[in-house]
Amino acid sequence: MTNTARHTTAIILAAGLGTRMKSRLPKALHRLGNRPMITHLIETAREVFDDVVVVVGPDMPELERVVQPCKTVVQADRLGTAHATNMAKDLFGDGDIAVLYADNPLITAETMRRLTAARQSGASLALLGMRPANPGRYGRIVEEQGRVSRIVEFKDATEDERQITLCNAGVMCAGADDFRTWLAAVDNNNAQGEYYLTDVVAMAAVQGPVQCVESPETELAGVNSRAELAQAEATLQARLRTAAMEAGVTLVSPETTFLSTDTVLEPDVVVEPNVFFGPGVTVRSGALIRAFSHLEGCTVGEGAMIGPYARLRPGTVCAADTHVGNFVELKNVDLGRGAKANHLTYLGDASVGAETNVGAGTVTCNYDGYFKHRTIIGERNFIGSDSILVAPVTIGDDALIAAGSTITEDVPAEGLAFGRARQVVKPGRGLEIKQTLKAKKEQG
Repeated sequence: MTNTARHTTAIILAAGLGTRMKSRLPKALHRLGNRPMITHLIETAREVFDDVVVVVGPDMPELERVVQPCKTVVQADRLGTAHATNMAKDLFGDGDIAVLYADNPLITAETMRRLTAARQSGASLALLGMRPANPGRYGRIVEEQGRVSRIVEFKDATEDERQITLCNAGVMCAGADDFRTWLAAVDNNNAQGEYYLTDVVAMAAVQGPVQCVESPETELAGVNSRAELAQAEATLQARLRTAAMEAGVTLVSPETTFLSTDTVLEPDVVVEPNVFFGPGVTVRSGALIRAFSHLEGCTVGEGAMIGPYARLRPGTVCAADTHVGNFVELKNVDLGRGAKANHLTYLGDASVGAETNVGAGTVTCNYDGYFKHRTIIGERNFIGSDSILVAPVTIGDDALIAAGSTITEDVPAEGLAFGRARQVVKPGRGLEIKQTLKAKKEQG
């Protein structure tokens, strides 16, 4: 929330269909850092503005759910950005408003504060501008005698105007009453036949100085295509990686580490190359996440070692000093302190006690085709390789499960369980079978 006495409201325009995205999903709901891009903008705006209002299109119930508890208004007819902004005029309030765009999700709180500060310093209107490497089809900010006079959209620009390098990022801030007056005067006499919000800049310039706040292209560039979405993701990932390293995390190969916006990595965590962090991951201090691991919805304790090639799925909690090795998958598992599952294992819907060792090839059979069932494994157990634990089943503390066993009944503490067929050996019979099969193959 702003620290100034003047009330501020952010109006976020999010009614766009995103035709160039070639998607049925509203553009604002496409994801960055594993959450909708409009969520990034809303959370940042809440740091700066007193109120946030979102303008949505018709038949966008999912978008309306995502932006809650923000107030929403519907732009039933998509007649341009000025028209969309005008839909929210009853929610402007009496202070300043800033118009933001859902497809500009990476604007920082610092830049938003610079924008509002420019407005409150006496500008009739403040706007954000940038100098992109390729100005392309951005609107150009026209200056006369060192002051912003207007914005011209690319389609309406002359060849000389298209040579201007200062481009409009779309975001602007002014007094609510002024905006109401300007919006009422905007017409659609242009190449697109739309009501451009940028037309208010010329009106503001007549009334008083218009101030342009410049920021980097990486922060202000819009997302209108899948390629631009990927570029925005790269920008966000660079921010997240830098923040993690500045907080004391070692990323061995930062460019190959993928983080979610809510990923929590404590100091002295080490992340090897090619690791993916999905939503809801917390990794405690001193843990090592080895290469090619995938983590989502899980917690990794202090000093734990995960991977390489491990997968931790939602609901998993690995306590301190646990080891989860290569090609091990855990889903909704509590792995007790010092417990190990070092290779080729699936544990689902299970509790594993402290200091238990789970051998290679162990599987908890947690699903019967209709319901999930839980496996309870006590402390200090040894689960032999290639064990099949058919849930629901409980294994007490200090038990031993013989390799190759299928366990369908509870095992008491300190018990030894065998659940495999008795071995039968027939001398010479193996060679005889091999010779018979070889002869059959040679005969065709």
